[in-house]
Amino acid sequence: MHADLSRSTFRPERHYSAVLAQQGRVQLDADLNEQTAIQLHHARTLTADLIGRHGGPAGATGFRIEYVGGRHDIDTLYIHGGRYYVDGILCDADRPAPGVPVPDGDTEEQRSAETDAYWDYWNQPDGFRDPERPGDRLPSPAQSPFLVYLAVWERAVSAAEDPALREVALGAALPDTAARAKVVWQVLPLPLTALDIADAEPGPAAVREAFEKWAKARSAPSARLAARSERPEHADEDPCLVRPDARYRGPENQLYRVEVHAGGEARDATFTWSRENGSVVFPVDELDGTWARLATLGLDSKLDLEVGDLVEFSDTAYASRLEALPLLRVEELDLPGRRVRLSAEPDPRVGRLPHLHPFLRRWDHREGPRRKGRTTSLKGGAVPVAEGEWLPLEDGVEIYFARGGTYRTGDHWLIPARTATGSVEWATDAARRPLLQAPAGIDRHFAPLALVTGEGSTADLRYAFGPLAAEIPAADKAALDAEVRAAREEQAAEAAPAGGRSQTTAAAEAAAEGDE
Repeated sequence: MHADLSRSTFRPERHYSAVLAQQGRVQLDADLNEQTAIQLHHARTLTADLIGRHGGPAGATGFRIEYVGGRHDIDTLYIHGGRYYVDGILCDADRPAPGVPVPDGDTEEQRSAETDAYWDYWNQPDGFRDPERPGDRLPSPAQSPFLVYLAVWERAVSAAEDPALREVALGAALPDTAARAKVVWQVLPLPLTALDIADAEPGPAAVREAFEKWAKARSAPSARLAARSERPEHADEDPCLVRPDARYRGPENQLYRVEVHAGGEARDATFTWSRENGSVVFPVDELDGTWARLATLGLDSKLDLEVGDLVEFSDTAYASRLEALPLLRVEELDLPGRRVRLSAEPDPRVGRLPHLHPFLRRWDHREGPRRKGRTTSLKGGAVPVAEGEWLPLEDGVEIYFARGGTYRTGDHWLIPARTATGSVEWATDAARRPLLQAPAGIDRHFAPLALVTGEGSTADLRYAFGPLAAEIPAADKAALDAEVRAAREEQAAEAAPAGGRSQTTAAAEAAAEGDE
């Protein structure tokens, strides 16, 4: 999550069930965020245990797929509404109803805007498919059947992408208060060749089995990273702001984020890093060639832009695609006009639509030696991955990529650095050697939806579950007989004479008197 956090403390292997606040203590964002993570973990684990890896409620199962080809300029899919759970994560495909505007003129007639009751492949809320990009178009089922699947993951959304999150009463001089975590779902096609299915007409069971193998291979990343802090060479030149023997020499506590920029094998992969967890973003109001006019240049000198900074120009749509673009360098600053000149014009597919909220994200690596660390030559503005050796970031913080990893754009690791200890917080073994760890995210989840074999010919691959509640069953025969006997005894008691004695009782008393 690109957010201004102190650290991330949730660890499922610790089996904590709640965060308990104590009186008179400082409140930290990490504690509140861990409580949220614990609740989400419990809820999603329980949901997945009850439902299975994926499924939807009977009668409201979402993501029914309908292939539409030939009748339109470009083939599409209709994505029908409802709910579906993937690994316990709720995905809602219902399309919001449009609002009703105030009518124009004197007429009292109010007409709501017309909209489809379903999404389609090209306008799904987080898919951002582009008809002009051949790779985004649907395969032709006439040539070969293809699978339609659901991809699910989470990302952070700040006020830079959703201005409604900012409380305007706080004014522009103050930062936003909190970010949001958003579930992103995307309906995507997958040719059967990617599933290693040779059968031209495979059955649903065979497709599901092949898809599970494909999804498992893409859900578990193979990249591993370790971090440590070593006393840097320039430590004696720094002011004594921290302990002289400190290995981390930064003047402030930081949460370093190491994020994969371009994915693939190590020879092709690159990474970026930020000392602020990648949270330093600048909303872009206007783009004119290489000049970008920003809503703000930053709240202070620590969170602003400087000439030479490397930035990522993106928007809501491209951030959801998880595809790398070359990073750009800040060449010039126009402070009165809140403008920055970039080293090149951004990709024409990004940042041209205001409703997609374009923004600049600052990264903190630089090319060549510098006082606070050094890097090798950059590739596309990012740092090339070098496996099997310690790579310096800054102020003594170093990272190590394990050999043989495969890297995915967006995967990241978080490294808290603390001045109080003069080191980074990272798990170690008994010999205090840093342990290799999988990325902290992005967690990707997949579920098969349909096998498209042609127009009007779609095999549904979804699962559905019924409600657990049912009618209270009738009592057994013994209980019913007991109720009948109780009812008869009650009737007999009500039929007794007013004096309070029954006929049986009176006869018994008379027999007793005769014996006397």
